[in-house]
Amino acid sequence: MLGGGGLVAANVYASATEGGSDAYTTRQADDGASSAWGSTIDCPDVGTALTTVPDGARADVDKELALLDQQIAAAYQQLQDPARAAERDSEIVDPLNEERTATIARIAAALDRVGARPEGLDALAACTLRASENQNGDANDAQDGQQGNDQGEDGQGDDEQGGNEQQPGNGGQAGNGPVAADFADITTVQPNVQNPAPEGDASRGTFVTSCGVNANGVFNSDNVIVAPGVSNGAHHFHDYVGNQANDAFASDEDLANGDTSCVDQGDKSSYFWPVLRLQNGTQEQDANAPGGATEGNAGEIVTPEQATLTFVGNPQSKVTAMPRLLRIITGDAKAFVNGTANANASWSCTGFEDRQLKDKYPLCPQGSDVVRTFRFQSCWDGRNIDSANHRTHVAFAQADGACPAGFQAIPQLVQRIVYDVDAPSLEDGGRTVPLFAVDSFPEQQHKPVTDHGDFINVFDEDLMGEMVDCVNDGRQCGAGSDQEPGSGGGPDNGSGNGSGSGSDEDPGSDDEPQEQPTPTSEAPTGGNDEPQPGGSVGEPTAQPETGTPASTPPGDDAPKSDTTPSPAQSIASPSPWTRPQDDSESTGAVAQPPAGAETAPQGSQGSLAETGTQLWPAAIGAVLLISGFLLLRRTRRGHM
Repeated sequence: MLGGGGLVAANVYASATEGGSDAYTTRQADDGASSAWGSTIDCPDVGTALTTVPDGARADVDKELALLDQQIAAAYQQLQDPARAAERDSEIVDPLNEERTATIARIAAALDRVGARPEGLDALAACTLRASENQNGDANDAQDGQQGNDQGEDGQGDDEQGGNEQQPGNGGQAGNGPVAADFADITTVQPNVQNPAPEGDASRGTFVTSCGVNANGVFNSDNVIVAPGVSNGAHHFHDYVGNQANDAFASDEDLANGDTSCVDQGDKSSYFWPVLRLQNGTQEQDANAPGGATEGNAGEIVTPEQATLTFVGNPQSKVTAMPRLLRIITGDAKAFVNGTANANASWSCTGFEDRQLKDKYPLCPQGSDVVRTFRFQSCWDGRNIDSANHRTHVAFAQADGACPAGFQAIPQLVQRIVYDVDAPSLEDGGRTVPLFAVDSFPEQQHKPVTDHGDFINVFDEDLMGEMVDCVNDGRQCGAGSDQEPGSGGGPDNGSGNGSGSGSDEDPGSDDEPQEQPTPTSEAPTGGNDEPQPGGSVGEPTAQPETGTPASTPPGDDAPKSDTTPSPAQSIASPSPWTRPQDDSESTGAVAQPPAGAETAPQGSQGSLAETGTQLWPAAIGAVLLISGFLLLRRTRRGHM
């Protein structure tokens, strides 16, 4: 875990709450604009509109696109700054729009030098403020922020959150998310995953590469795919496994020559995703740095318990080799303001992976861990290793598993990341058990729908060939294919990126699965096995009332149960084609859930009442047995 350094910059929120709830919730512009404390900055995404950028302009365009993100982040910080509370909202948004107009003009000029510019770029300059729907009753959030600030001032609660000073609100993120409405009790979600059968010339094999869990702490806030050559291009921290040379300035040669945390040294690919943090006020090394707390990413970075990287086949056809240095981004880091056309978030809990959440973080019952899954695009255009918007060179398979016209099937990367974190205490804003959330761009407010994963293929060509043969032949192969499920990745290979803690129990044991609570509400579902352009995340599941979890979460000291997933739920040999069930009431495209999901959850404890109903018959039976034994002894003595 990273060391501390400097005070968390989000302490600015303390002054926003000192005057009570009104100071937090009523920043109302004189011109009648919406309250900025309940707003976020909504700007058109210029990058997604640039589907074609000639190579001669690519470097200039990438730098200007990164500058657009920097401008939005700076404006959002101004919007959140209580020192600027008396300003009109237009005094923040209007200068931002002027900056964007000038930046977009430079993008257009760079494109003009090498070819025709796309139509309509000028119309993408204007940003607006819109209600973020981030508050669960503004007064309640304000009260949480005030109470958190009081705890920090009087020294109370220092020991409750790992010995660090308690930060105001959500561990120093008050006003920036997450909030109670961002969470859903997984036990109330109906199963929404189905396993379509492979057909025809399907490729049924799996190839697992084992690259650890980033235990050695390789982090940065760069993104060499989206913003090459730009420090802090992501404005949030990433976990990295695999290639150890990945930063904003890494060239293809740097990646090819870099060290790898993978067991099979032929896999130097880079796998990275936003870190998960506990909102507990812990000061990490980025506590006073861009990409960290100065941009709303505060709290303790959680090292995954497991990180499994599996390549699976296609349900309709054989797969072809990925080209070396192919880049794929799945999900949309800006889905909260962009809309969900490219969203691909998938959240669940161990023992419940037949039910997936797209726009909520899961509240997992005791003994169950948080699971975060990415299913990457599995069709390639056969020509390009990247594209201007980093999307059009790859595609998701259609509903029947076939690739769109002009695309060919490649092995599909499935990342399954497991975290040993407790369900947060929503009723007190996460002070008893802290909230958790992924890092995000500041204006995205840590919404779960913004989750995303990144991959750069740096497999040796021979090893890639072995993968393709394995998948097409229906075998289970790779350095991670023979490890016990839950081992958390490969051993320490010298880079320090060792295996996770995992479970000491074999999920393949003969223990009977535990009965689960009966689900009470529908989960968002969709008809396709993978997201399609133009889709949207379905309606959220039925949620607990504001500030009250649907089931009582465990406290910090509550022990984890001994329950483990059933073999069918383990990820060592995933089913390649799991997808949500069709639902005529939902038209939203949703991500494929993790492979290996069953139609009924396994291996997680139910409620205390259910446990009692199981224990009382056993207790009564024991009493009867003892009584019979005593009666037998007395009878024998009477005959002696």
